[in-house]
Amino acid sequence: MVPAALFLAAFVLWPLIRFISDSFYEISPFAGAPRTFVGFANYATAFASEAFQSASVRTVVYTLVVVVAEFVLGLAVALLFTALGRRSAVFRTIFMYPLMIAPVVAGLLWRFLLIDNFGIINQFLFEAHILSSPDQIQWLSNPDIALFSVAIPDIWLTTSFITLVLFAGLQNVPGDVIEAARIDGARYPRILFSIIIPLLRPVIAVALIVRGIDAARAFDIILIQTDGGPQGSTTTLSLLIYRTMTRFGDPGLASAMGTVYLLAMLAVAIAAIMLIWRPGSSAR
Repeated sequence: MVPAALFLAAFVLWPLIRFISDSFYEISPFAGAPRTFVGFANYATAFASEAFQSASVRTVVYTLVVVVAEFVLGLAVALLFTALGRRSAVFRTIFMYPLMIAPVVAGLLWRFLLIDNFGIINQFLFEAHILSSPDQIQWLSNPDIALFSVAIPDIWLTTSFITLVLFAGLQNVPGDVIEAARIDGARYPRILFSIIIPLLRPVIAVALIVRGIDAARAFDIILIQTDGGPQGSTTTLSLLIYRTMTRFGDPGLASAMGTVYLLAMLAVAIAAIMLIWRPGSSAR
């Protein structure tokens, strides 16, 4: 394990330490410029920033929408595949195809599908007489719905991952327990919420934590579609930190925002483990 540990120390641990330490300095964007220690001033600036507060709220909303939609759809499809048994092999293969698509490609694809005036989705709805005009719904240019629109490609892209994880977990659910519940007269909704989901808690915790962190740091798929617009309605924390670093040339403030971002995701992951997985609860 020594080579792997050295690799992680060099390319993960050390950059992380430098990243956190930079948050306590005022750093010039020019190479070789002096660094000034400012303590927690960057953190105070970040928390006082309206842009940081708004981006934090948008990130939470985006993450909840993506993760909840993916979990509900993924669980439904996983249960369907389990019911089909071996007959679902071909469908499982086809359903995994979106995982092979790069987020940038998915963002471009859905941008052309949802773009105003000549987007395929609006044109299809117009020809189906659901919309009165092809530009009635401005998916990517209406600030009220743009954040939910950019979440659609993410849901389409990675629901397969949730399905794959939950389907693997369902294979370990004891069939005799479910059969005993059916003999006792339990209907499927009761079996699902009282037996299947409780037995899947560790798998659900892993799936939600991995996807929650991944969704919270969504960057490229949003950048390609809207570049954070319109009117900043899709600017999440990842985009804000990136712009603070590159466009506004403030590495210290960007590092402070990123450190808060990191600690928040760590806290959410720990809370998910304790509330969903609840290690040791079966022993009691």
